[in-house]
Amino acid sequence: MSKKLVLGAGIVISLLLSPLSQVSADELTGGERKQVDNVAHRGAAGYAPENTIAGFDLAVDMKADYIEIDLQRSKDGELVLIHDTTVDRTTDGTGKVGDLTYEQLKSLDAGSWKGEKFAGEPIPTFEEILDRYYGKVGILIELKAPQLYPGIEEQVAEVLKERNLDKPQNEKIIIQSFNFESMKKMDKLLPKVPIGVLTSNHADTTTDSLEEFSNYADWFNPNYGNVTEELVHQVHTLDMKIGSWTVRSQEAADFLFEMEVDAIISDYPDYVDPRN
Repeated sequence: MSKKLVLGAGIVISLLLSPLSQVSADELTGGERKQVDNVAHRGAAGYAPENTIAGFDLAVDMKADYIEIDLQRSKDGELVLIHDTTVDRTTDGTGKVGDLTYEQLKSLDAGSWKGEKFAGEPIPTFEEILDRYYGKVGILIELKAPQLYPGIEEQVAEVLKERNLDKPQNEKIIIQSFNFESMKKMDKLLPKVPIGVLTSNHADTTTDSLEEFSNYADWFNPNYGNVTEELVHQVHTLDMKIGSWTVRSQEAADFLFEMEVDAIISDYPDYVDPRN
C-alpha cells in the first residue's frame, strides 16, 4: 500500500481538478447515474477495425475518456498494436506477431476484414499512438502476453519516460495485463503510473487475492460476468478502482452502471455515453 500512501494527496488533487470527475447538468438533474470512465475497447471496435487509427479516431469523436490498446513486439523489437498473438484474424497475413519484422507487420492490411472502407489500415506502433492521442484522450495500455516478449516492461517504461509520461496528469495513462508478475514489475518501473490487473477468473475475486493486488495495483478489472455489488464494495474498500469489460450490449452497460463501477470498457462507446 506504500504506493498509494505516497501518491494519495496528488491523486485527490488530480481527481478534483479532472474534468472526468465532473458530472453534467443533465446527470445532476436526473440523479440516475454516477460518472464513469468510458473506455473504448481497442478503439471503437464495434464500428471500426480494432487497434487501428480509424478505430481510435472514431473513439475520440465519440467522446471516449480512454482508448484501450493491446501492445506486443515485432521480431526486430518494435512495439506494435495488435490483440491476438498471431496476425491471422485481423490482417491479410499469417504468422505469429513475434516472428514478423516491423516492416512485414506494417505491410499488412489490418482494416479490410471490418469493411472495404477500412482497406489498407496499417498496424500502428506504440509511439505513433502516444504522439497522436496523448493529451486528447486517456490511454489504457494492455501488455498482451508479456511473457512472450522478455524485457517488454522496461521497453514500455523507457518509451513513456522519453515523453515524460511516467508522471501522467490526471492518471491519463494506465497500464494493465492479465499477467500479474508483469504488473508487479511495471509498478516498480513506473511507480507513479496507475497499474491494473485483468481477470476473468472468479478465484481472483477472493478477499485474499484482492488484498494482494492492492499492494501494487490501482485498478482491478474483471470480466463483467464476475461483477457484483459486494465485489465493487471490496475493491473500493481496498482503495482500488474497478473497470469491467467487454461491454457489447446496452443491457451490459446498464448493469455495470447499476453496480457503480468506475470504468466501463466497451466496443461501443455510445452504450456508455448517451451524447453519441
